[in-house]
Amino acid sequence: MSLPERPAVGQVVTVFRNRLRPEHEDAYRDELAVVADLAASMPGFVETKTFVADDGERCTVVTFADAASHAGWRDHPRHREAQRHGVADYYAEYSIAVGETSYASSHVHPGD
Repeated sequence: MSLPERPAVGQVVTVFRNRLRPEHEDAYRDELAVVADLAASMPGFVETKTFVADDGERCTVVTFADAASHAGWRDHPRHREAQRHGVADYYAEYSIAVGETSYASSHVHPGD
């Protein structure tokens, strides 16, 4: 098994933590499918992964190659629309942190 070429210095990583309002989970999932496909089609997109904790908190990590690529995604009209829906309807709570990678290291054990 090998990791994709990540992490890399200069990449922009977004960590988006949230809890959904139960009555809006279906609508959220429908919109997420559209927005995730859009993100993957954006120039400079590297990857996205979502993890769900036992207590229901979701954590999505989105990586773009550089600040310009991230800005393109951040400012995309359809992404902005989804953000408005999230605040108005989907999220009981959320937080977001965005940063540029200043140091990066990875390891794959030989034979794995």
